[in-house]
Amino acid sequence: QVQLVESGGGLVQPGGSLRLSCAASGSIISVVDMGWYRQAPGKERELVAQIRSGSTNYADSVKGRFTISRDNAKNTVYLQMNSLKAEDTAVYYCHAYIATFYQTQNYWGQGTQVTVSS
Repeated sequence: QVQLVESGGGLVQPGGSLRLSCAASGSIISVVDMGWYRQAPGKERELVAQIRSGSTNYADSVKGRFTISRDNAKNTVYLQMNSLKAEDTAVYYCHAYIATFYQTQNYWGQGTQVTVSS
């Protein structure tokens, strides 16, 4: 059994910053990659940022403002979000592709709300 537990969402003013964290726990052999997705009301879930073997990938809309990082020892991924805009408002979901003893599959966190508003 694998769990992803997110934290760090909340309400912030435009131009502000937030840091999201996501910790994976359970019967993990290896974490292949980790990342963050988001879903705004009425929109499809989209990739925000992804990190794998030290390489990162960002959505064009967040490049230069968001930074993804990972602590392999803790199986934790972080998303530092700076210069937040109203259009960043969404539920942010942690994603991980994890190998356990039985299989390698995708796992999702429960989601954390990020609201950017004055």
